[in-house]
Amino acid sequence: MKLWIGGLLWAGVAMATMVHADTTKNDSADARFKAVYTEEWKWRQQQFPGLDDEDREASARDDRLPAVDAATQQRRLKYWQDVLKKVAAIPPDELSAENRVNLAVYKPQIENLAASTRFREYEMPFNSDSQFWSDLGFMANRPIKDLKHAQAYIARLNDVPRYFDENVVNMRAGLKRGFSVPREVLDGRDVSISTFINVKAPQDSDFYKPFRKLPSNIPADEQEKLRADCASAISERVIPAYAKLLRFFRDDYMPHARKTLAAEALPDGKAFYRQQIMEYTTLDLDPEAIHQIGLKEVARIDAEMQTTMKATGFAGDFPAFQKFLRSDPQFYAKTPDELLMRASWIAKRVDGKLSQFFGLLPRGRFGIEPVPAAIAPFWTAGRGGPHTYWVNTYDLPSRSLYNLTALTLHESAPGHSFQGSLVEEQKSVPDFRHDYISAYGEGWALYCEKLGKEMGIYQTPYDDFGRLSYEMWRAARLVIDTGIHHKGWTRAQSIKYLADHTALSEHEVETEVDRYISWPGQALSYKLGEIKILELRALAEKDLGEKFDIRKFHDAVLDIGSVPLPVLEEHIREFIAKEKNTESGAKPVTTPKT
Repeated sequence: MKLWIGGLLWAGVAMATMVHADTTKNDSADARFKAVYTEEWKWRQQQFPGLDDEDREASARDDRLPAVDAATQQRRLKYWQDVLKKVAAIPPDELSAENRVNLAVYKPQIENLAASTRFREYEMPFNSDSQFWSDLGFMANRPIKDLKHAQAYIARLNDVPRYFDENVVNMRAGLKRGFSVPREVLDGRDVSISTFINVKAPQDSDFYKPFRKLPSNIPADEQEKLRADCASAISERVIPAYAKLLRFFRDDYMPHARKTLAAEALPDGKAFYRQQIMEYTTLDLDPEAIHQIGLKEVARIDAEMQTTMKATGFAGDFPAFQKFLRSDPQFYAKTPDELLMRASWIAKRVDGKLSQFFGLLPRGRFGIEPVPAAIAPFWTAGRGGPHTYWVNTYDLPSRSLYNLTALTLHESAPGHSFQGSLVEEQKSVPDFRHDYISAYGEGWALYCEKLGKEMGIYQTPYDDFGRLSYEMWRAARLVIDTGIHHKGWTRAQSIKYLADHTALSEHEVETEVDRYISWPGQALSYKLGEIKILELRALAEKDLGEKFDIRKFHDAVLDIGSVPLPVLEEHIREFIAKEKNTESGAKPVTTPKT
């Protein structure tokens, strides 16, 4: 499978300007740029060892966790500032077409890393959705591969106290200057720490899970020693570190966390919020403009929801329909396995339609797993990466089945798992191109929810209403995020707005609003990214007419990999120009009838 086609498209379009370019200059600029990003990426990997997330596995040789102390952070900032100076000295017009794309991805990536450190975001190393202490649990989901891997894993467990202590020092500094997670969203979050402590024996800990079954390439006597060393690390290092963190969280952090909600109320808050918007949307938009886009989208989707509600045959008004959806047993799984099996069935039905809508298919496959118990109470309904579609089976009365089709399309295929696998399989691009760009990834996944209607995946009007409710959820985010962080909205006001406009459960509404409060800007990426992809599809359909091929369009969006939205737009415009000039005897594939 040739996943480097995006680079070829850019190269083809740019050929006319490259013919008369000075080859020596081009080689020199390309070589200088490659030297900069190769050296920086190697350094970056050394700076952040040992960390896993739901998408990425730490190196099997990582025997420590990152240093996160303030002095190290400032050294990183200086390094990235120096990198940006080197990048600024490279003339973009002297780069090859492929490297102009690489530069358009790399420069904002480094700018965001530098800005995060400059604003000292490391002093607030968690939010309602993600925490440094619970993220460590992801490494327990990876199997041990060999003896060195097992030893490195145990070494990382022994490094947990130092890692936690450095984070606590940073959090104390954040509290001192008013840079903290708002107090209003902290209630109950301590369970994400206490879960790791409340085990009867170290062998019951999630961290011991990879050692329950070790590979046969490790001798039996060595396995016994490794299991003992792992249990010792958990009981003597990990559990005491979590216990110490829990005391700090309850006794110091919660009582002294800031009473405000808005990002703009933080030190240098207006600049900080604009940077968050730029990072997560890749667009230079002011909060008021985003708020107005959100209001317009909410009004449009509301009209569609009213029409779909009538299609179900429900005779009451919208609030009565919401109450019906949130309470009727037919819309909820009885067991965690039932929810997982429903998700699996939807994913398999999607699988049978993919070749009608995509020419570019990933080799990688994803599994479906329940969200780990330690993070499930405050996590979203699901999340997808190249290898796993995580389904939240916590609090089943809040996990509606009418939303499950949209969720599965978004998180698995053709959404995050599908797109993430394609990025992971891109071997001809620099490693930094595998990093996730929220506006692209979330915009694509939300687009896939709508695409599911064309694919014939929604089987009932209730499922389609769930799709619209999910789209409304993302539109409402534009209103709520800017409302909280720019216009001074309260938590109660935000909860009411989301509850009034969607069919999300009360639990989901509250956890989502808390997520927006504690993670400014991230929620904006979904709808703004989807709007851009829909605009580009409409442009391609209009300009190409009968030549429009749905599979080619989707391949063009995906083959370039994860990029900022302005780069995606330029790429699709080049794709349209190329298609216009292509004479082919093959009949284009239009949207299939389903």
